[in-house]
Amino acid sequence: MKALITASLIAFSTLGAVSAQAASDHAGHAGHAGHAMASPSAASAEMQMIDAQVKKVDKAAGKVTLSHGPLTNLNMPAMTMVLKVSNVAWLDQMKTGDKIRFMAENVNGAITVVHFEPAK
Repeated sequence: MKALITASLIAFSTLGAVSAQAASDHAGHAGHAGHAMASPSAASAEMQMIDAQVKKVDKAAGKVTLSHGPLTNLNMPAMTMVLKVSNVAWLDQMKTGDKIRFMAENVNGAITVVHFEPAK
């Protein structure tokens, strides 16, 4: 019984320390008055934009073939591959030979372009 009480006290004190640490870690992340905070996905999209060249646009399938740099967030090397697009209207803005910048994620098991912009 003494061992059970001791184990319980250790567990509760550890949880308290973890909760206090988590609270202090998040305290510095609060937005400043008048400044909107970027969402984590917006920040990661900005940091992970990949240069690519459009090789083929397949509007019927909702896919684009891109020759692109490494997709570090997906642990993939540079290559040419077919990707789905999360917004099929983007395919109207792409044509073979265009240079673009994009962000891809694994969406339901399919590598999908989730953000795109024409290269500058």
